[in-house]
Amino acid sequence: MAPERASTAVAFARVLRGLGVATPVGSVTTYARALAAVGLDDPDGVYWAGRATLLTSPEQIRPYDEAFAAFWNPTAARLSDTQVRMAHLRVGESEAGDEVGVRYSAREVLRQKDFAAYTKDEHAEARRMMADVRLAGALRRSRRRRPTTRARGVPDVRATVRRALRTGGEPVDRAYRAPSQRPRRIVLLCDVSGSMEPYSRALLRFLHAAITGRRRVEAFVMGTRLTRLTRELAWRDPDAALERAARAVPDWSGGTRLGEGLRAFNAEWGAAGMARGAVVVVLSDGWDRGNPELLAAEMVRLRRVAHRVIWVNPLKATAGYAPLAQGMAAALPHVDAFVEGHSVAALEELARELARS
Repeated sequence: MAPERASTAVAFARVLRGLGVATPVGSVTTYARALAAVGLDDPDGVYWAGRATLLTSPEQIRPYDEAFAAFWNPTAARLSDTQVRMAHLRVGESEAGDEVGVRYSAREVLRQKDFAAYTKDEHAEARRMMADVRLAGALRRSRRRRPTTRARGVPDVRATVRRALRTGGEPVDRAYRAPSQRPRRIVLLCDVSGSMEPYSRALLRFLHAAITGRRRVEAFVMGTRLTRLTRELAWRDPDAALERAARAVPDWSGGTRLGEGLRAFNAEWGAAGMARGAVVVVLSDGWDRGNPELLAAEMVRLRRVAHRVIWVNPLKATAGYAPLAQGMAAALPHVDAFVEGHSVAALEELARELARS
């Protein structure tokens, strides 16, 4: 059972209890399993999953409907301000120190919501949520060595001689060194063409959070040309960073030339060292007006030097999706992981995927 399903089920059950609906622990467990089966993207499925598992009498339907509206669709909730406050108080009384209310519920729903359906206010809230996403990244062996114990290292002659000077020339305290580790570089290539417009704003926020939260991260955007944005997105203020990034990109929401963009990256940056041993992440829906054979060839070239190549497609979460777009079909055989990128929750999963890289 996914942890987010279980925590969501518990949070909703607490709101129900706050409105006077008794929900036994066994029923909450069953509800969590039902959520795992129907998913969180189907409102009707989520509604009936709760109604079938949490209610024990017809009299509970009305408070259930009110709690459901407040928890899953706060903008359409029919709860009065007094009822909301009472729900918060009762939830707090039911488990001290672990209050879960409507505000938390709205935030949880926003984590799962598709970026394309966001309002302006929701984009602002998601910006704060993405600031908490941290790219840990995998470690790679470095050429630099660090002091270590005899069991793990090789003799460090220079340090041993220095120590011997303190003991009359006798190497009593011998030194050893072993290779150290450092984070792998992460390179983010984000598609900002017209087809990606519903997602590019949120994904640029993710790029900004990645650069300001971790060392050794590079960011580029691709439309009809390739633009490096690492310096512009390094500003701590996210609004100022995105404003500078927008000024630096002349082809925002224009056409798509993924193959040419990758060719430019490989020729100027990737093969020269930036992609060597790095984890390269392409964020794109795969819609490409260019030559698919060129895209496939540049993906092969990129894959040859990168440690891993991950493709993030916001459309992958769409029901019935198949990678039929010519760009996506050309690139897919050459990626190590093909993941979703339509929501905050999907980007959190991307961060976990990078940690496993």
